[in-house]
This record gives sequence, structure tokens and C-alpha cells, in this order.
Amino acid sequence: MKVAILSGSVYGTAEEVARHASKLLEDAGFETFYNPRASLDELLASAPQALLAVTSTTGMGELPDNLQPLYSMLRDQLPAALRGLPGAVIGLGDASYGDTFCGGGEQLRELFMELGVREVQDMLRLDASESVTPEADAEPWLAELIKKL
Repeated sequence: MKVAILSGSVYGTAEEVARHASKLLEDAGFETFYNPRASLDELLASAPQALLAVTSTTGMGELPDNLQPLYSMLRDQLPAALRGLPGAVIGLGDASYGDTFCGGGEQLRELFMELGVREVQDMLRLDASESVTPEADAEPWLAELIKKL
């Protein structure tokens, strides 16, 4: 199974988590497509059979700038090729921001619902105020995801 990984990062932490997830998925026998600057055409050309999104959240509860173009294209076009695929989201944020904590991840969950992507596992919320090693903190969740895919 080929898993496409989307990521949005402000300072690089979400990209590190995405790269780590890609390695764990590949170690488990999955093929991955990961390009943090992927266009919609590149994503669709990779012919994904599952989606994983990993994103941080800006201070206003929004997606990082590098993910905005792909997010907008996906929302505008709602490609049928993604409908019915299994998917999951890892959101990174800081709980001290209150209502906007992991807001970027929530936006991707909503997008996945609009696209018809089946959420196979509840979103993982990684709190920057509690975690210094988000890649390692994501491992148990990723192990469960691997089982569900």
C-alpha cells in the first residue's frame, strides 16, 4: 500500500515527524510518497492508497504557509481519486493557545471529511509545551495506524 504524507511546518518540527512517520511506514512494508512542497498534481500522480497529514498550527490556529496552496487546491477541486481512501492526521500545537490548539490539524480533518477520506484513527494532538521529542511521542500512535492500514 502506498501512503502519501502531507505536511505543513513553520519551524520544521512537523516535517521531522512526517519524515519519521515515513521511515516507520516503510520499515513496516508500506511505500510512501513524501514531499513537503508537493503540488496537487504530484500528489495525485503518486497514486496514494492512504493519506497521512502532519501539520503544525500557526499562532492564529491556521495551517502553515507551505501547506496552504495544496490545501486550497484540494478544497477547490475535491479530487475523486482520494474519495474512500483511509486517512489520519497528526496535529502539532501548543495547548497554551487554548481554542486554537492543533487548529491546523482540525482543518485537515475537516478537509479529509469533505474529500471523503475515511478517518481510520482519531487525530493525534502533540503539545509543544509537553513534548521535546514529538517524533518519538508519535510512535505508539503510528504503530496503531500501521495496524489499521
